[in-house]
Amino acid sequence: MLHGNLFAQFLYEPGDRHRTGGNANAQGSSVNWVMAMARRPAGSGRFGVRAMLSAEPWTVTDCGFLNYLATGEICDGDTIHDRQHPHDLFMELSVDYDRPLRGTLRWQLYTGLAGEPALGPAGFPHRLSAMANPVAPITHHWLDATHITFGLVTTGIYDRGWKAEVSVFNGREPDATRWDLDLAALDSFAGRLWVLPGDRLALQVSAGHLHEAEAGLGIQPRSSIDRATASATYHRPHGSGLWATTVGYGLNSGREVTPGGVFDGVTHALLFETTLAGDRNTWFGRGEVVGKPAHDLHAHEYGTRVFTVGKLQAGYARSLPTWRGLTAGFGATVTASLLPPELAPRYSGRVAPAVGVFFRLRPAGHVM
Repeated sequence: MLHGNLFAQFLYEPGDRHRTGGNANAQGSSVNWVMAMARRPAGSGRFGVRAMLSAEPWTVTDCGFLNYLATGEICDGDTIHDRQHPHDLFMELSVDYDRPLRGTLRWQLYTGLAGEPALGPAGFPHRLSAMANPVAPITHHWLDATHITFGLVTTGIYDRGWKAEVSVFNGREPDATRWDLDLAALDSFAGRLWVLPGDRLALQVSAGHLHEAEAGLGIQPRSSIDRATASATYHRPHGSGLWATTVGYGLNSGREVTPGGVFDGVTHALLFETTLAGDRNTWFGRGEVVGKPAHDLHAHEYGTRVFTVGKLQAGYARSLPTWRGLTAGFGATVTASLLPPELAPRYSGRVAPAVGVFFRLRPAGHVM
């Protein structure tokens, strides 16, 4: 299988806001990935290889693309805020082996230099409910930030209606050098349970410990995180297309040394996203509520306080006729970031608007 997704986008976020990577309110960039996968029989089971690459280290500049209230990872010696960091060149380099145990029960082993451990729902670049959306969710680091992990081993058993899996992995987030492999000890762990009540609904709960996940500033030590997630994803045929919806909840707990003091607490995040895709017209939307510590948003004068912020987004894309196995399209998004009164002056109001236009290119629909 060969698959991919490419957006060329122009984003505009008005307002007086100092953000990581520069104070520009408009930016052009490209978010993108390409994935190749192959499988073949191996004894009584099957063996597979996977690779997923992104050119974002070169197509997303200034520490990330504009995204009010997005936080996470380090760039230019500082924590990234109000930008979504680019993906690394190597998003996945892995192999898997799958074989029957008894009846319909099967065993799977998955390992690689880069991959996704058993923690959280599928990462947003892979979710059908988010695949038409060029903007990353601000709940990313509560739900699916481990979708790129440099070093992991996962094993699990599954049947037609469920899957149980555990992982040991390197829980450290990628560094600012986006084109290498940030390998380290496999000293983090996670477990996940999937339940499929029917053909259209997938439920998951997961929890894990991410050792030294967050890099500290300067001489400050790295911090570890305990994370728990739960999600429900619903897919339903709609005419010749598909309606896909995901609802997710994430919890982070940890102790972190910050410029405003020692933060030791729990934060929560909620996500709702949906996409209604047809042959030519695609509508998508997202709503999020998340508690973000003051230091994540660089509001260091508020010490270790947690602010509840939100974001609403709606978008539309129009696809052009398929040509040589590729589908191109154009679209637009509108977004409103919702701020508490204390943060309003930083974003020129309690509602910070944003707009974007984009071009998208991807393979036409296919099966494997």
